Amino acid sequence: MSRRPIRRPLRRCARHAIPATIADMENRQDRADAIWADVQRIRAEAPLVHNITNYVVMNVTANALLALGASPVMAHAEEEVAEMTAIARSLVINIGTLSAPWIAAMFRAGGVARRNGLPIILDPVGAGATTFRTATARRLLDELSPAIVRGNASEIRALSSGERATRGVDSAHAPEDAAAAAGALAARTRGAVVASGAVDLISSGGAVASVFNGHPMMAKVTGMGCAASALAGAFAAVNPSARDAAVNAMAAMGIAGELAADGAPGPGTFLTRFLDALYLLSESDVRGRLKVREA
Repeated sequence: MSRRPIRRPLRRCARHAIPATIADMENRQDRADAIWADVQRIRAEAPLVHNITNYVVMNVTANALLALGASPVMAHAEEEVAEMTAIARSLVINIGTLSAPWIAAMFRAGGVARRNGLPIILDPVGAGATTFRTATARRLLDELSPAIVRGNASEIRALSSGERATRGVDSAHAPEDAAAAAGALAARTRGAVVASGAVDLISSGGAVASVFNGHPMMAKVTGMGCAASALAGAFAAVNPSARDAAVNAMAAMGIAGELAADGAPGPGTFLTRFLDALYLLSESDVRGRLKVREA
């Protein structure tokens, strides 16, 4: 299943600089410290991130994790997922290409992750598009209580209420339209919920963070949203706070997207440059480009 990413050119105005107060500046400094500390831990520890993900994005997400410094494994056979999850530091479940055997593997791996105290990241690709897909995503949410849920606005609304208002795997809503749904889901899971889009909204514990980093060209490469979920798995592997891992992952993803777009003539070049940007991501990149507001 081809999943077009969730950053949309028509909303690029939302990427403009946000007004800064002294408190905002101090918060961004603290957040930059936290992001860079996590990046350094990922590069030093190379945590194993077990992905049960879809055919379309396996290569992109594996390479994104490798470029950042994590160690990806893509294993979906029910016969081995329990063993694989047992040696991993986090589990990413992406429902992009669903089938009954894969669903069984997701629940088996998720059960091991829960018993071992590993963070689970759920990407409910296309939730709201079909009854089968929506029911599967909601069951995974209820039974596995993921630490982080990351989806576009329509997927988050579908998870919260069962609403069917999505264009296949594309969002029919802006992230702010899913703010209430994200908050409700975060309360249910006691984790962090990310509604991705031109501005990424991260809800956790009644608080909301907004990440303004990113570039419209990210919407021209399939798998960018799935890569964000995979990167959240890497950050969650080294950071016990679901909220911090989610915010840090989305900020790093967006900053890498901005760096990749500089001088990229089109999406083909952009993808290569995106992997390079993750690999070369520096402390000065994070401090110089971070655009986040936390409440």
